[in-house]
Amino acid sequence: MSPPSPPESGTEVPAGEADASLTGTLRALIDDGQTLFEAELAYARARATYGWGRAKGIVALLLLALAFAFFTLVALVVGLLLALTPLLTPWGALAFVGLGLGGLAAACFATAVGRFRKARAALLGKGTET
Repeated sequence: MSPPSPPESGTEVPAGEADASLTGTLRALIDDGQTLFEAELAYARARATYGWGRAKGIVALLLLALAFAFFTLVALVVGLLLALTPLLTPWGALAFVGLGLGGLAAACFATAVGRFRKARAALLGKGTET
């Protein structure tokens, strides 16, 4: 094997300068990486803060909507009772509305139980029966 050929004239860089240049480049790269990391962290914090602020407002509006829906249903039940009282007597109207609401509650409960069982079977990997 022949020894490596010497570099062309004018392209020689002393070893000390090459090491210093490489060290400086690596330090600059590390500083840039740290700056990028800090910027990304600040951006993530800003996004989380914005999202949390919006979520609080959304939850407040949903709770308000649920309250209004509840009072609307109460008004409908009272109105139905008042409207049916002349036709069925007060006890008859109460029985009719009570049984109707109970039937709706039972149907909703049975549907929820069925959906829960299907979801549980799917999550546990058991075969679902239709």
